[in-house]
Amino acid sequence: MYQSIANYKQARYFWVATLLSAVSALAYYLHQPINSPNGGTWLGYTLGTVGALLIVWLMLLGVRKRNYRSNMGSVQGWTSAHVYLGTALLLIATLHCGLQFGYNIHTLAYVLMVSVIMSGFFGIYAYIRYPNLMTNNRAGETLAGLIEQLQKIDDRCIKDAKLAQLSGIVESAVAGCSIGGSWWQQLRAKDFSSMMDDNGKSVSNRNQEKIISELAEHLSQSQDSERSGLIQNLLANFAAKQTLLARVRRDIQIRGILKAWLYFHVPLSFGLLAALIVHIIVVFYYW
Repeated sequence: MYQSIANYKQARYFWVATLLSAVSALAYYLHQPINSPNGGTWLGYTLGTVGALLIVWLMLLGVRKRNYRSNMGSVQGWTSAHVYLGTALLLIATLHCGLQFGYNIHTLAYVLMVSVIMSGFFGIYAYIRYPNLMTNNRAGETLAGLIEQLQKIDDRCIKDAKLAQLSGIVESAVAGCSIGGSWWQQLRAKDFSSMMDDNGKSVSNRNQEKIISELAEHLSQSQDSERSGLIQNLLANFAAKQTLLARVRRDIQIRGILKAWLYFHVPLSFGLLAALIVHIIVVFYYW
């Protein structure tokens, strides 16, 4: 994904963004305003107009992604332009204001713009890195396939537990297994599993460590070879479950990070658009 976006059409939009940035920087260098550079000069208005048009156009990527029948270029091309021109916008907007900041709507719009661009950089990193991590973590399986494997392990454990007369602790460990949870728990990939111990007390079973410890203790005390074999099966199954749960939680965590980024980046972009509109109104009506 990274190579296709970066090198789309021989990196066409990289060169467009580079040229736009170079022209803007040269104009700023040659510009000699009466006072210090600011958004109220002819160059400030010109760069401000270019920046505002870029912001509106960049937000249209979401519309283009959902318009599958559009003939206005490929999504890949739009995304490449989004990345490069969004980066160029950082320089253009900075030159537009002439580094004049204060406690006002204009600076707020600038801060929101920088925040959107910075979050966009994280989005690029995330969509380059995390899909590969997700694929490697799944090892050829789907999330549904991993969960199905967990269900089969639970069924075997419950069956063997009945024969080994360990239904109480095993069934409580199965019932108390925690996957997912709140969005914060998903992002942390922390295990909040619990179970009932031999004394009927609810205890933490994080990473299936408690149930494995309990089964190992029962195995050390067992004098029946058949029961010992069943407990060994239980230990093997819970060890396999331990590994699968780590993979499932990692998959959910990666999905959560990508969703959290969208929930941050998109509303922030609309906040920027609102601030930009107010900024323009204030400039033309009060200045």
